[in-house]
Amino acid sequence: MTYRVLSTKKLQPNQKMYLLNAGLSVIEADFIGIRYRDFEIHNTASNLIFTSQNGVIGFLKHKASGVFAGSSIFCVGEKTKKLLEHYGFKVVEMAHDAEKLAAILTENYATERFMFFSGSMRRETLPQALNSAGILFTEIQVYDTVLTPRHIQTKCNGLLFFSPSGVESYLKENTITDEACFCIGQTTANALTCITNKVIIANTPSIENVIVQARNYYAK
Repeated sequence: MTYRVLSTKKLQPNQKMYLLNAGLSVIEADFIGIRYRDFEIHNTASNLIFTSQNGVIGFLKHKASGVFAGSSIFCVGEKTKKLLEHYGFKVVEMAHDAEKLAAILTENYATERFMFFSGSMRRETLPQALNSAGILFTEIQVYDTVLTPRHIQTKCNGLLFFSPSGVESYLKENTITDEACFCIGQTTANALTCITNKVIIANTPSIENVIVQARNYYAK
């Protein structure tokens, strides 16, 4: 039997090949899109927060981004960290999810001021934690997350999800019955609560590990 998986994000050729080499059939489509915003920066800050690569890209599109070259950076995700370092920024703290970053900031940097570059569908976890701790911050939304739902007619055995908005977009045109759902993290898995119990969460929050989980699951 050949198992078929759907990735709700288009994969890099090497990522897709890793699944194909395991004998899996792969369908892929982008269920969310990104639209970068025009925005204003009215002041500077010595501490910047990014929770995604898209936030970094949106920030870099602004002509004033170079003014922040000496700022201390706090971010979510290894790839976000690498992107920032690629452009010469100093990453002081990196966490694998917003909850862990919020804990770091509230425990160790409560007297600092921050500027948070976010997206339109960002979660409340980090802002709520900062507000509750009385930490001063300015939030600037630099991109919009756009849902791009589409109906998948082919029956799949597994679904690969990389964000809660990806789950939301998929469910607008499709239903989940007995498919195994492979999620990049707990937050994405939470979006499937009351929909399915057949959820496998990546050991580390990366596209590659979601793929590894799917490959290992069907190798059993």
